[in-house]
Amino acid sequence: MEYTRLGRSGLSVSRLVLGTMNFGAETSEEDSHTIMDRAHEHGINFFDTANVYGRKPGEGFTEQILGRWFAQGGGRRDRTVLATKVYLPMGEWPNESHLSALNIRRACDASLKRLQTDHIDLYQMHHIDRATPWEEIWEAFNVLRQQGKVLYFGSSNFAGWHIAQAQEAARSRHFLGLVSEQSIYNLLTRWVELEVLPAARAYGLGLIPWYPLHGGVLGGVLRKQWEGGAARGNSERSTETLAKHRDAIEAYEKLCADLGEDPAHVGLAWLLAQDGVTGPITGPRTVAQLDGSLRALEIKLDEDTLSKLDELFPAPAPNGTKPAPEAYAW
Repeated sequence: MEYTRLGRSGLSVSRLVLGTMNFGAETSEEDSHTIMDRAHEHGINFFDTANVYGRKPGEGFTEQILGRWFAQGGGRRDRTVLATKVYLPMGEWPNESHLSALNIRRACDASLKRLQTDHIDLYQMHHIDRATPWEEIWEAFNVLRQQGKVLYFGSSNFAGWHIAQAQEAARSRHFLGLVSEQSIYNLLTRWVELEVLPAARAYGLGLIPWYPLHGGVLGGVLRKQWEGGAARGNSERSTETLAKHRDAIEAYEKLCADLGEDPAHVGLAWLLAQDGVTGPITGPRTVAQLDGSLRALEIKLDEDTLSKLDELFPAPAPNGTKPAPEAYAW
């Protein structure tokens, strides 16, 4: 396993992140525990979850699955860099969502209870809260850190401007601020390269891509259809994406075949090659999927292949050929 620092922090994390969104929803608790054990066997130490993940809203079932796994002992919790999230509704009453000091306090305590741990390593804002001032958010977070309940803080689904606001507000209070941003990022969705990724680099945040294979569209969906197998990218959203980009995806799968690699592994390897990326979130539903994802760490894409991928899936450039963030300038 390869490891890197999480942003400018001293925290070492694996370059593949175990996503747990399927645990309890598509993957049984027993299989989820097996996947997490196997992740540790492979050296994956960075696990990502959220208080809203699970079968029913407000239940926090995925966190409960992780908590019961930690409770088995054997060093499971000590070997895990645990990341969870706060923001989305956990109930219908006021102050059961967003980033008020009240909800941050309640949500953190509830996550700690479900996770059966005394601290969260990385506590992430699942979304920007445009109604709550940064002074309130950072004060609430600092209390959690002083209490030893949280070590690091991160963001998710933030714009570059939001990252700048958060970091400048933290700097004014002499806080460490954010150490990571979790964004949708893959070959088909590269808009974070315009502002989010440059902002993350400038402020020392590690970027953690979610949806790295665009719901399976970049995971060999056409080949699986031709072979008559069940393709992950069969949702309405994925079907629309496939119809819109079919020529590029056909060419992508041919390029991967020429390389002798699985499209899913190439898609992850491309993310790992991007400057500023800590590691993509893989969301395995089975142990076999987890085992297969490790191949991405062994693939080193050369400049010619990277250029071909850029031709198939061009980076956004509002002002022609200038790189971001100068793409907006003249």
